[in-house]
Amino acid sequence: MTVVCGYVPTPQGRAALRAALDEADRRGEALHVVNTSRGDALVDPRYAGADDLAEVRAMLEESGVPSTVEQRVTGHDGAEGVLAAAREHGASVVVIGLRRRSPTGKLLFGSAAQRVLLEADCPVLAVKAPVEER
Repeated sequence: MTVVCGYVPTPQGRAALRAALDEADRRGEALHVVNTSRGDALVDPRYAGADDLAEVRAMLEESGVPSTVEQRVTGHDGAEGVLAAAREHGASVVVIGLRRRSPTGKLLFGSAAQRVLLEADCPVLAVKAPVEER
């Protein structure tokens, strides 16, 4: 089995990555990190750049947890890429980061995190960034 982490280059994404590393280590499983874009990767701030990926890979290497990093460009929202990776890798758990949203923001814009929480076929661990990083 594998721990799947939905990563974005934000404080919430870094919190999810740290939690996913801890979870993979605790479970004795590999970690698969996925970063997605809807297809507008050049202007999508959630799509990790080369420096972001280098930081992720360094963190993974330092941890000693067997891991892979994947970037997906899909025509859908980020949730679809995370859910697809979870299915493909037989995820035992999916780890995602959450950000604070107003009730109106949730109503108008939906939430990729909400979709992962509702549609994943396995448990989902949702974490928030520490206050000092937000």
